[in-house]
Amino acid sequence: MFYASDWKDYELIDTGDGDKLERWGDVVLRRPDPQIIWPIRKETGAWKQAAAHYHRSSSGGGHWEMKRELPERWVIGYDKLSFYIKPTGFKHTGLFPEQAVNWRWMMDKIAAAGRPVKVLNLFAYTGGATVACASSGAEVCHVDASKGVVQWAKENLQLSGLGSRPVRFITDDVFKFVQREQRRGNKYDAIIMDPPSYGRGPNGETWKLETNLYPFVEFCAGILTDNPLFMLINSYTTGLSPTVMHNLLAMTIGRKYGGTITCGEIGLPITSSGLFLPAGILSRWESE
Repeated sequence: MFYASDWKDYELIDTGDGDKLERWGDVVLRRPDPQIIWPIRKETGAWKQAAAHYHRSSSGGGHWEMKRELPERWVIGYDKLSFYIKPTGFKHTGLFPEQAVNWRWMMDKIAAAGRPVKVLNLFAYTGGATVACASSGAEVCHVDASKGVVQWAKENLQLSGLGSRPVRFITDDVFKFVQREQRRGNKYDAIIMDPPSYGRGPNGETWKLETNLYPFVEFCAGILTDNPLFMLINSYTTGLSPTVMHNLLAMTIGRKYGGTITCGEIGLPITSSGLFLPAGILSRWESE
């Protein structure tokens, strides 16, 4: 497992009964997580300090129960990066802290490249990876279909003092954007993607990870430069094996460029128990 253990402003305090207790800066939140199938050992102490608790509904979705008044949003930092945090309508806060293990890897890869690096960040959400890559000197194209999260990403870039960096923000359907980039002949040295398990496009098109990911990755290989640096795929699809992701990269990017493939679980350390909470799969291809 690859785990993000160098946070100061984030902590996974405890877990149990389908919930995780987290500290985001000075704010403690309680949120559901389907991987947590063990009981809470003792629902006292820190559990009673949660400022808000997200309750999942049996009919889908859920709601926040506010135990005390929270600011509309607040800031947490990772290394030299800064991010706005805000409880959203579907349990999220605008940041996935386990991704810090990927941010660190990408920052190191870009800094060590010794050449200009052009990065394409797909399904880019609020821009954690975009900010990380820009901080190491990369030129970044950030693409997401949601106007709201693209604006949030712009604000995170500014918050980190990187507003003057060459970052292009695109609100668009990811698949159509990649197709246009291929027609335009635009190439990238690195591609990051965090695709959903299931989704619908603006015209009713359906996306199912198990069906559509392979042809999409194969298509993305066509917009890499002749000397690409890396490709990173994050997956939160339950039950998808790291070996499956390894095979996918081997049959697409690896077949074309050689290089090294690394896949595995990604997770967070749990302070109370010393155990680790799995939080998806990372799949990395990198040049030799």
